[in-house]
Amino acid sequence: MKKTVNVICIKWGTRYSAEYVNKLYSMIKRNTSYDIKFYCFTENSQDLNKDIIVKPINDVDTSEKYKYYYRKEAGLSDDNLGGLKGERVFFFDLDVVIVSDLDEFFEYPKDNKFYIINDWNTKGDHVGQASCYSWVVGTLGHVQEYYEKHPKEVLDHFGTSAQEYLSSKVIEKYGSLNFWPENWFCSFKLHCIPRFWLLRHFLVPQMPKDKPGLKVIVFHGVPDPDEAIKGIWPIKKGQGWKRLYKVCKPTKWIENYWY
Repeated sequence: MKKTVNVICIKWGTRYSAEYVNKLYSMIKRNTSYDIKFYCFTENSQDLNKDIIVKPINDVDTSEKYKYYYRKEAGLSDDNLGGLKGERVFFFDLDVVIVSDLDEFFEYPKDNKFYIINDWNTKGDHVGQASCYSWVVGTLGHVQEYYEKHPKEVLDHFGTSAQEYLSSKVIEKYGSLNFWPENWFCSFKLHCIPRFWLLRHFLVPQMPKDKPGLKVIVFHGVPDPDEAIKGIWPIKKGQGWKRLYKVCKPTKWIENYWY
């Protein structure tokens, strides 16, 4: 009998459409031999693939002022998340692109340990990049509980860096973070787009050659996959000067994976 793997994601608001959820589901199904139970925690299930298991978002128990900041990192840490207590789950952000087989990835976690990407922007091993992480439901309840009791204190210290808060609470209880192999993940902005800003005007982003066995490209921040395909890097109003270096040539090869 094939192993069943629990994959989860979260969608709220309007930034990401049902298309993003459906494509994530499709990419994961195509890239594993395991049976997949795919859960989407959302307040709007319209247009989702009929095989996706829809669950209500597990909101944190705070005032409206603090409810939406840590909806992912704190809310998904619930000890009985979606009735999955005792089950290992694999979380993916919606803005990732799967580029190769995931069987080895699903087999990697040992015991009840927490696994996450080692954050590319932080020196040391104390912050995880929360675009993809895995845990056993029932082992992270303290992350939600502490935020619910001390939301102002947490936000005053961590601001919107929810992954730093999550990392700190995991380290506080378990001593350290466990990371996926470095070559399995890359950042589109840091590893695919040319580092030197001038080259971005002329060269199409490429998958990094120094990451054999790459499995997942992470599109944290902007551009998102659909924007990168079109060569769009959104710039905030009044920051037009950033177009000098926030440049992404149309990256059509993403379409070979993101469907």
